[in-house]
Amino acid sequence: MNRVPDIIKHLIIINIILYIASISLQNIDLGAVLNLHYIDHPKFQFWQFFTYMFMHSKTSLLHVASNMLGLYFFGPPLYQLWGKNKFLFFYFSAGIGAAFIYMGNQYFEFESILNVLIENGLYRNEIYEMYSAAKYIPDIPISGKGAEIFSSPMLGASGAIFGLLAAYGWNFPDAELYLYFVLPVKAKYFIPVIVIADLISGITGQPLLSPVNTAYFAHVGGSIIGLIMAIIWKKNQYRMY
Repeated sequence: MNRVPDIIKHLIIINIILYIASISLQNIDLGAVLNLHYIDHPKFQFWQFFTYMFMHSKTSLLHVASNMLGLYFFGPPLYQLWGKNKFLFFYFSAGIGAAFIYMGNQYFEFESILNVLIENGLYRNEIYEMYSAAKYIPDIPISGKGAEIFSSPMLGASGAIFGLLAAYGWNFPDAELYLYFVLPVKAKYFIPVIVIADLISGITGQPLLSPVNTAYFAHVGGSIIGLIMAIIWKKNQYRMY
């Protein structure tokens, strides 16, 4: 990791420490405090829009490994381009922006499910109590989707990493990335395909390139925030004052 700037090393180390802690501390549920819960969930706190970026699935080493590899490979070129402060601002802005976009999509989807349940004679408070107890109504299939949204917190650095991907593609469009570590593809082609695939997966619910249970709209949201910032920063970098 000699070529990797210290701040990126620190981000990777923090993520790894929290991953190890989450699977090692049997009596402490870090996810209950640090994962991003649905906004009406009893465990939701505003700081989770930030802390969720440092948490990863306890059951998937690939989750944390892939995100940290993304930070390791795509972080340094952008750090060299922007410097420490702008890099950190970008990274956390993309991650927080991804969380808001993802949560906005979850909110509108959840509210549409609530309306169906209310039309079936339930009250909002009853629905929240039912979902808080991890229950749903088998007779109303859509109720299960509502329970999934309510009880499945968001976690992982993917939103911020996709922001880095978008910025990397904009600033280094002709850089070659290796599909499956074998086939070289230019960043300007490779990265849009990944983002579009996740957008389609988010709309259809069918996984294309990313695994099942991926927060697809967080990936798309991080990419959008990252691309907007990258375009603005690149446009203004030669402006004379």
